[in-house]
Amino acid sequence: MRSPPTGVRFTQFYNAGRCCPSRASLLTGLYPHQAELGWMTSKSADYPGYHDDLSRDTLTIAEVLRTAHYSTYMVGKWHVSKETTPTGPNPNWPIHRGFDRYYGTHTGGAGYFDPHPLIRDDRVITKDQDTEYQPKNFYYTDAIADQASRFIREHVQQKGDRPFFMYVAFTAPHWPLQAPADVVAKYRGKYDPGYGPIREKRFAREKELGIIPPDAELSPTEGNWNDQPNKAWEARCMEVYAAQVEEMDTGIGRIIATLKETGKLDNTLVLFLSDNGGCAEKMGRQSTTKSAHPTQTRDGRAIHDGQGTMPGPDDSFMAYGRNWANVSNTPFRLYKHWVHEGGISTPLIAHWPVTIKRHGELERQPGHIIDLMQTCIALSGAEYPKEVNGHPSKQLPGVSLVPAFQGQPLNRPTPLFWEHEGNRAIRIANWKLVAKGAEGAWELYDIDHDRSELHNLAEKQPDRVKELSAQWQHWAETNDVFPLNPFKNAQGE
Repeated sequence: MRSPPTGVRFTQFYNAGRCCPSRASLLTGLYPHQAELGWMTSKSADYPGYHDDLSRDTLTIAEVLRTAHYSTYMVGKWHVSKETTPTGPNPNWPIHRGFDRYYGTHTGGAGYFDPHPLIRDDRVITKDQDTEYQPKNFYYTDAIADQASRFIREHVQQKGDRPFFMYVAFTAPHWPLQAPADVVAKYRGKYDPGYGPIREKRFAREKELGIIPPDAELSPTEGNWNDQPNKAWEARCMEVYAAQVEEMDTGIGRIIATLKETGKLDNTLVLFLSDNGGCAEKMGRQSTTKSAHPTQTRDGRAIHDGQGTMPGPDDSFMAYGRNWANVSNTPFRLYKHWVHEGGISTPLIAHWPVTIKRHGELERQPGHIIDLMQTCIALSGAEYPKEVNGHPSKQLPGVSLVPAFQGQPLNRPTPLFWEHEGNRAIRIANWKLVAKGAEGAWELYDIDHDRSELHNLAEKQPDRVKELSAQWQHWAETNDVFPLNPFKNAQGE
């Protein structure tokens, strides 16, 4: 029998729309451009907001919590430093940004059966060279969960009641679509009905759970299932994606079990969220002579993509594509990269038995990934330094989420802002102003009544558009956002 829900679920929580920017905000409590990661780690521009490394003039949550005598651990995806396999100093690796122990990868996406480069603490290794972890069957999602559990046990054994902070960053379900065959088999046939019926089913379930209001509208479905020439391949993509999610869910369960076994669960705040919406990227979905992904496994076998290869094994490499991303984002529009709701909405679940008494309740106040630093400071008693490397600290724009845990108002003093690749947005109260691309026109939505962003009110309320766009402009000018999309020419867009 399923246990009754505990904790609180946020229905309007936001990330920064893509992996690097979201992680920069999570770690520093700043907007991505303030942390110098307004784009990604693979390109650098001579503009303050678009360097390709996490700024050394910022502090991570781990660095701040160390001032309150916390032990700090991280496992999984780092992806806020351009250096992935350096031969010299690594000033922006986790061990040098406040974490006592680390195990994981530094790139955006890596194979699940043999991720590389794999890093333990400050050493580049392979799964076969790792003398500390040799499971019978290696799968990266399992390894992340196992190492998190290990760090918790070792902390309790070695440091007793000393408080700890742990950042667990699963790569799942990021492409490539790879998962254990026995887990994939559980989902065989589940997605054969196609995009539309699956979206309708999810839409109804979301209303039943109260996550969206009864009068919510469903955005248009991307793709026509009847027109797909290879339905078996399309369905398998989603089967593997589901298996990846299940493996992550199982791993989280093992981490929770470890907290319970060590007596730490009741007084540990656990937060679960994601770094962006569903991914519409086309990686590996069409066989090409020039591919952006690896062409062979480390042991020399060819890696296959395109519709001639069923996803799942370690020698396959592909994404699930725009149409399934549209299913994942039900009922919203657009995807990762964009700052419409389909790109920036994330679940947030907060679980803390000793303090949060809202068992399974829904919290509808908007929140943002910038709020996590302020939350950790409030709970730890740490003080955010007034200076960083001899420079005045940047003012943290977020608020503590602790009041919301108790059902109290957050009293956010400023709007929430977004920019990525020229995509822009501001949210204040129930109003959201949003645009696609640097040249896109502003769109205005009443999120309380139209969170699917289907009824653009910009023409009917030009004064509100003018007011909100001016606030966004001021934020952008004072937070290193300009120039918009400085890599446009380099990307060929």
